[in-house]
Amino acid sequence: MSRGRHIPSLFTLGNLVFGVFALVLALGEQYNRGALMILMAGVMDFLDGKVARKLQVSSDFGKELDSLADLVSFGVAPAILAYALNLSDLGYMGLGISLAFVMCGALRLARFNVTTFSGSFMGVPITAAGAIVAILVLITNNQLPLPVLALPLVMLLLSGLMVSKLKVPKF
Repeated sequence: MSRGRHIPSLFTLGNLVFGVFALVLALGEQYNRGALMILMAGVMDFLDGKVARKLQVSSDFGKELDSLADLVSFGVAPAILAYALNLSDLGYMGLGISLAFVMCGALRLARFNVTTFSGSFMGVPITAAGAIVAILVLITNNQLPLPVLALPLVMLLLSGLMVSKLKVPKF
């Protein structure tokens, strides 16, 4: 067995911890901190893959764990954060937008897990979509000039882009 094979999973679990923390902060109406936790989850997500490749310990287990963490941190957490901040003002429509974001993120991750990587992603990665929503939450919560419907419309657009066949290069 390879030494250090569990190290990338520690970063993945860090990603998950930040995602759950973002959810808890959303419940406590601490939207800025919640959004920052999503961005911190992004740092951990970046590092887990980098460390796995560096240590040459990539595995199917790591890929599955990463997807589960990503669904929480970049799907559920941003959707709940956005809903708690202002999508709830839209009633069932706001709830539907949040649910669509999570479901499209889950479909995107499932598709990624069963396809062979060809150098570019098919559809916008959930990590990018979640980070964009977190940044919009920061902007919206700090009363910077942003149209009222910007957050829900961007979330709907990102939902569609996650499940689209759009080729997105890996950076």
